[in-house]
Amino acid sequence: MLKLCGFAASNYYNKVKLALLEKGLPFEEVLAWVGETDRAASPLGKVPYAITDEGPISESTVILEYVEDRYPEHPLMPASPYQAAKVRELLRYLELHLELVARNLYPEAFFGGKVSDGLKAKLRPQLEKNIAAFGQLAKFAPFVAGDEFTLADCAAAVHLPLVASCSKIIYGEDLLAALPAARDYLQRMGERPTVQQVNADRKTNTGLMLAKMKAKS
Repeated sequence: MLKLCGFAASNYYNKVKLALLEKGLPFEEVLAWVGETDRAASPLGKVPYAITDEGPISESTVILEYVEDRYPEHPLMPASPYQAAKVRELLRYLELHLELVARNLYPEAFFGGKVSDGLKAKLRPQLEKNIAAFGQLAKFAPFVAGDEFTLADCAAAVHLPLVASCSKIIYGEDLLAALPAARDYLQRMGERPTVQQVNADRKTNTGLMLAKMKAKS
């Protein structure tokens, strides 16, 4: 059985977990905090990583692609090469141009740290530009890539809420509100049993993570 290693407070972990749940695959969750990972399986110590019957795999998007290839039943990628490429395009935008940029704000938004005013000022126009670009690609009709739930939705359902909440905390404005369709989309996603399960586990694990951080401080 595939083992998903990491912790449920991580949106990248939850991206893979959501895909596994949507595909209806049996898997085992193995708790592995940052700093307590198996470096033989994840050389950079990042989460998530997966342990398969054939060996370990690191990097969340690579795990997604492996799962899709290894378990083609209930596909989360379109059969059309072009449409599949459009799903991958959305994934890149979500991860590189939205979440990775917003991640610079997380220390102050979520963990009691501090982000310099200069960095905040630099990131805001970048986020606004990237959100607008993502909006040109996303269909939200009703899913991110069109009429079928895909791997892009696994990413959007966990990344977009963080972009929205951290920007509201830091700037006093939800920058994602520039895409009204995204708000309705996230509401629909929140009604899916798989997303509800992921969110419930995330809240529980986040509490554990914050307690662990407090104990170390």
